[in-house]
Amino acid sequence: MPVSNSTISAATRPEERPGGTGSSARRVIRVILVSLTLTCVWLTVRFPYEAESGLEYLLSGPNRINPQTLHLRGEFVESNLGPAEEPGGGVTVRMIAEQYLFVPQCVVVPTGVPLRVRITSADVVHKLTVSDAGDEVKAVPGYVVETHLRFERAGEYPMPCHEFCGPGHYAMRSKLIAVPPEQFRNLSQQARMNCVSR
Repeated sequence: MPVSNSTISAATRPEERPGGTGSSARRVIRVILVSLTLTCVWLTVRFPYEAESGLEYLLSGPNRINPQTLHLRGEFVESNLGPAEEPGGGVTVRMIAEQYLFVPQCVVVPTGVPLRVRITSADVVHKLTVSDAGDEVKAVPGYVVETHLRFERAGEYPMPCHEFCGPGHYAMRSKLIAVPPEQFRNLSQQARMNCVSR
């Protein structure tokens, strides 16, 4: 005689039994998912800028920079701006362009020494023009632009902005003072950024 489905008792599967392998596997999966979620939340809250800048550096290279955080860490923090002597004998000048000024507004550099000028923008496009040297550097937000200069004679070189950047553009000016190398070496870092050369 055929057996009907109604008379067969439903046997519980091993994974559904209390203490079975199925429930322990589910618990392990839940613990892993909760752990991963908490780790992601912790990383998002604890390291937002570090993760972003590290990923940005890997994807874009060293000449990309986040204009919103450039003053917080890295090459363009305030203590790293202005002229700095390099081990090879040259000088690197780091500057930030922002509406409506250059930071620092004045730099002192030595004559007869190769200069490497590295500049970026914190907001819009600016163009730093070094009068009498005939050099222009376009500062673009998100990028570090580099140019090389050398001043053979001492003097004062105005550096206005030649890219319209808003209503205060006309007042956006900086200057560079070239002095003999021995005079430059005797100046403090603060004096090199405040045009205290005399």
